[in-house]
Amino acid sequence: MNDLPLLRESAVLVPIFRDAAGELTLVLIRRTNYGVHGGQLAFPGGKRESADASLQATALRETEEEIGLPRAAVKVLAALPPVQTLTSAFHIAPFLGRITPPPIWHFQPTEVAEVLPVPVRYLADPAHTGRENWQLPGWPAPTPIDFWRVGPHYLWGATYRIVHALLPRLLAGEWEL
Repeated sequence: MNDLPLLRESAVLVPIFRDAAGELTLVLIRRTNYGVHGGQLAFPGGKRESADASLQATALRETEEEIGLPRAAVKVLAALPPVQTLTSAFHIAPFLGRITPPPIWHFQPTEVAEVLPVPVRYLADPAHTGRENWQLPGWPAPTPIDFWRVGPHYLWGATYRIVHALLPRLLAGEWEL
């Protein structure tokens, strides 16, 4: 008998742009305090719907719904290695997209508490990383968790794993940004 849950297909956009000073910047969101991933830092995205032609289409649709960024403002640069959530059974397909950010973010307030542009340089600084033993509801024992501190928030979990794999590639200049 197989006790593993069926993984649900989902996709996220990893939005990146250069700010006015030329600084390479990732866009994160902080989810509202509701739902399985409530309050967590993440990339815009969500579950694939039957009308989505592909997982890339899912990422673009969800990004437009969550943070108001139209598809025309996104140039998808690459499909990144997929990750899985460890407790909520999501298979996440991340897509790196160079964006033209709006002057003001118009996000979906029922899903997104705030939009957080974070300089890549900040994430590359070891002073902002950490590892602690966390005991979360449903976990059988405390578990060591790697994270970045982003202001008062923690960037961890699947989003951490996406950024952790992507960061060296960004710093090496793999894409023209």
